[in-house]
Amino acid sequence: MDLKNCDGEKMRFKEARTKIHTALTNKNMCVIVGECSVEYNGRAHSNLPLGKRMILIKADGSLSVHENRLIRPTNYMMNTKISCEIKTDKKILELQAKRNKPKETITIEFTKIIDVNNYDLPESNDIRLVGSEKELNEALMEDLSFLETGLKPINQQQYFRTGICDIIAEDAKGRLVVIELKRRQADYSAVTQLKRYAETVQKMKGIKTRGILLAPSIRKSALELLKKYGLEYFSYDFEIKEKSKIKGINKTQMKINEY
Repeated sequence: MDLKNCDGEKMRFKEARTKIHTALTNKNMCVIVGECSVEYNGRAHSNLPLGKRMILIKADGSLSVHENRLIRPTNYMMNTKISCEIKTDKKILELQAKRNKPKETITIEFTKIIDVNNYDLPESNDIRLVGSEKELNEALMEDLSFLETGLKPINQQQYFRTGICDIIAEDAKGRLVVIELKRRQADYSAVTQLKRYAETVQKMKGIKTRGILLAPSIRKSALELLKKYGLEYFSYDFEIKEKSKIKGINKTQMKINEY
C-alpha cells in the first residue's frame, strides 16, 4: 500500500470512528459498509475471513453482521457494550461488541471503510401484518425484542405429541421461552396447552423454561390459573381491516418469586 492510499484510509477511519461514536452517543442506528474480518468468542468460536460486509448497530445495543445473502445476519449479539478504535499498528479500524452474561465478544477489523451512515429512527412497538395467525407468527420470528429485551427466536411450529408449539425462544439469561399465540381471547385450554409445551421443552432440554401466552385478552379465571402455574401473559390490540395491526403490547406484571 503506498503512503498516499495509507493516509487516505486513515482519514476514512477517523471519519468513520467519529460517525460511529456519534451514533452510539445519540442512540441512532448506524450502518457501516466495508472490508472486514469478524471473530466471535463466547460459547463457541468462529471466524469470518476478510470480505465486504454490512454492519448494523441499533440503539438497543445490538450489533449484526450481514452479507449479500440470506435474511438473517451471519453474526449478531444483543445487549452489548460497543467500542470503536483505530489501531495504527495494524492499520485497521476495530469495532468490538462485548457482553458479560454470557461472556461473549465480536471483534470486527476493517481494512477499508466504504460508507458509514447514521439514522435517527423513532422507536415503535407496532407490528403490521395481514391478519392470519401464521403471519403473526412469522412477524414475531423476525423480532421478539419488543416483548422483552434480549429475547431472541430459535424455532417455530415445533411439533410435539401433545400439539404444535408456536415459537421457542431464548431469553437474555439463557433460559428457553415457549410462546403460544392466540388471535382471540385466551381461555383455560390455552393456559394448559402452554403449560404442557413448557414442561415438554424443559424435560427434553434440561434447561429452565418459561412460558408466555400472547393474546388480545384473557379470561379472569384463565389468568388466575396462568399465574398459579408461574406462566406469563402479554396482551395486544388486534384490528382486522384491509390490513391487520398489533397496536400495542402490555404485560401482566408478576413478582420475581412467581416465575
